[in-house]
Amino acid sequence: MAHNPHAPQPGPEGNQDPAGSTQMFRAFVDEGEPQRRQQPAATSSGPKAGVIAAVIAVVVVLGAVAWLALG
Repeated sequence: MAHNPHAPQPGPEGNQDPAGSTQMFRAFVDEGEPQRRQQPAATSSGPKAGVIAAVIAVVVVLGAVAWLALG
Protein backbone atom coordinates (compact mmCIF):
# COMPACT_ATOMS: atom_id res chain seq x y z
CA MET A 1 0.00 0.00 0.00
CA ALA A 2 1.30 3.48 -0.86
CA HIS A 3 2.28 5.89 1.87
CA ASN A 4 -0.08 8.87 2.09
CA PRO A 5 1.28 11.67 4.32
CA HIS A 6 -2.08 13.50 4.20
CA ALA A 7 -4.05 10.57 5.56
CA PRO A 8 -5.14 10.91 9.19
CA GLN A 9 -2.62 9.24 11.46
CA PRO A 10 -3.68 7.69 14.75
CA GLY A 11 -2.05 9.52 17.58
CA PRO A 12 -2.20 9.67 21.35
CA GLU A 13 -5.61 11.38 21.16
CA GLY A 14 -7.03 8.57 18.99
CA ASN A 15 -8.64 8.64 15.58
CA GLN A 16 -10.45 11.89 14.96
CA ASP A 17 -12.94 12.17 12.16
CA PRO A 18 -12.13 15.29 10.10
CA ALA A 19 -15.69 15.29 8.77
CA GLY A 20 -16.94 15.86 12.32
CA SER A 21 -14.93 19.07 12.55
CA THR A 22 -16.31 20.20 9.22
CA GLN A 23 -19.86 19.48 10.27
CA MET A 24 -19.40 21.42 13.50
CA PHE A 25 -17.93 24.37 11.58
CA ARG A 26 -20.79 24.39 9.10
CA ALA A 27 -23.32 24.29 11.93
CA PHE A 28 -21.55 27.27 13.52
CA VAL A 29 -21.54 29.23 10.24
CA ASP A 30 -25.16 28.34 9.44
CA GLU A 31 -26.35 29.85 12.74
CA GLY A 32 -26.10 33.35 11.24
CA GLU A 33 -27.89 32.56 7.97
CA PRO A 34 -31.35 33.95 8.84
CA GLN A 35 -29.73 37.38 9.20
CA ARG A 36 -28.68 37.45 5.54
CA ARG A 37 -29.78 40.42 3.51
CA GLN A 38 -31.54 39.81 0.25
CA GLN A 39 -29.86 41.39 -2.74
CA PRO A 40 -32.00 43.75 -4.76
CA ALA A 41 -33.26 42.45 -8.08
CA ALA A 42 -31.14 43.44 -11.06
CA THR A 43 -32.66 46.02 -13.36
CA SER A 44 -33.57 44.82 -16.82
CA SER A 45 -31.43 47.51 -18.50
CA GLY A 46 -28.20 46.22 -16.92
CA PRO A 47 -27.61 43.10 -19.00
CA LYS A 48 -29.03 44.70 -22.15
CA ALA A 49 -26.65 47.65 -21.86
CA GLY A 50 -23.69 45.29 -21.56
CA VAL A 51 -24.74 43.30 -24.62
CA ILE A 52 -25.24 46.46 -26.66
CA ALA A 53 -21.82 47.78 -25.64
CA ALA A 54 -20.19 44.45 -26.54
CA VAL A 55 -21.84 44.40 -29.98
CA ILE A 56 -20.73 47.96 -30.67
CA ALA A 57 -17.17 47.12 -29.58
CA VAL A 58 -17.09 44.08 -31.90
CA VAL A 59 -18.35 46.15 -34.84
CA VAL A 60 -15.70 48.82 -34.20
CA VAL A 61 -12.90 46.24 -33.96
CA LEU A 62 -14.05 44.46 -37.12
CA GLY A 63 -14.26 47.79 -38.93
CA ALA A 64 -10.73 48.72 -37.83
CA VAL A 65 -9.38 45.33 -38.95
CA ALA A 66 -11.10 45.64 -42.34
CA TRP A 67 -9.83 49.21 -42.79
CA LEU A 68 -6.24 48.13 -42.02
CA ALA A 69 -6.48 45.06 -44.28
CA LEU A 70 -7.92 46.95 -47.23
CA GLY A 71 -6.03 50.20 -46.74
